[in-house]
Amino acid sequence: MKKTSLLEEEKNSTVLFLWLFYLVFFVYDIFYYNLFPAFPWLDVGTAGTIWYDFMYVKYGVIIGLIPLFIYLIKKDKTTYVKYILFFGYFATNLFSDVLYFKDSSLVYTSGNLVEIIIILFSPIFVTKKFTYYVSFGLILKYVLVGLFLQDPVVVFPIIITTVCSFIAFLLLHRILNYIKALKYSYDEQLEGIVKGVIATLELKDPYTRGHSERVAAYAMSMAEATRRFKPSELNYFYYACLLHDIGKVSIPDSILTKPGKLTDEEYDIIKTHPVVGAEAIREVDGIADNIDVIYYHHERWDGKGYPERLAGEDIPFLARITAIADAFDAMTSSRSYRPALQFEEAHQRIIDGQGSQFDPQLIDIFKEIYPEWVRISKNHQKGMDLRGGTEA
Repeated sequence: MKKTSLLEEEKNSTVLFLWLFYLVFFVYDIFYYNLFPAFPWLDVGTAGTIWYDFMYVKYGVIIGLIPLFIYLIKKDKTTYVKYILFFGYFATNLFSDVLYFKDSSLVYTSGNLVEIIIILFSPIFVTKKFTYYVSFGLILKYVLVGLFLQDPVVVFPIIITTVCSFIAFLLLHRILNYIKALKYSYDEQLEGIVKGVIATLELKDPYTRGHSERVAAYAMSMAEATRRFKPSELNYFYYACLLHDIGKVSIPDSILTKPGKLTDEEYDIIKTHPVVGAEAIREVDGIADNIDVIYYHHERWDGKGYPERLAGEDIPFLARITAIADAFDAMTSSRSYRPALQFEEAHQRIIDGQGSQFDPQLIDIFKEIYPEWVRISKNHQKGMDLRGGTEA
């Protein structure tokens, strides 16, 4: 499955940030310490000192991180790059400042352009965590330098850092609000499209009326009960659950609504719907990240499912959840070939499938949330009755 656009944007932002950092870092340091060594804020007697030697260590550390950054970017672990870069810079610069001024006759001064660049450009990653990390990290650096040198002059760079951080947070706040508005608009449009597609499928097979919504509600309930996901991580999972049977649009009506038992040939046609459904949503941003839910929701824990006969933990976790939700609703809903089972009987059949059809650990969770699933079904039925719907 192709990489998500979000990951690509993270990579692009990181690469841009790295180029900017290294360009400013080396140009600034060469300009500041070498081209103009006689500036009044520099101590010309530093040549040959520990500080002078440490500058080469500092350059070595910062340059030595480049191969690591390239490796992490190639391995899609881009998130770590900016944190490692800042920590490496923070640590080396802290020692550099302390070594430079501890035996110097000069009053402590620091107006590092690199730090300003890091703070002001931190919002390009669109994450409060990194902006906090940078802002408080630089303030901590000056506090530590002030304590070590016993020099209150560090208050001035702390104020400058605070002001720049405030500007960065204003920019970040505007960016996040804009993204939130775009996401809300996109989600609304996507939900409308998804429900329109489901309505079309229900017109083709009226016996599935409400099936997709109930399966999505059951699956969300179980996913939340696992406590493995943040609510934001389950947003597109919900849409994928709604569309888990979308591939059935390719199944002939004569097979889909057949009142009797299917032949082997007809059943083989039915088994194509996960593959067709997965292909249908492959290019849809967001939902495509949960394509496994559509493709693998008919796999079995014992490897006797379809389309690829995966077994055990080879089956994607969210697909295992969807499989239980789908089976439970299928049993408690009427079909053209049989009436609905009572909840108690469906409950027992799901438990009987523990370790054979279903993930054993998820069945333990199912036992706990079963009363909630009953409420979901009854509430959904009431909603359909209010709209004048019927459940065959």
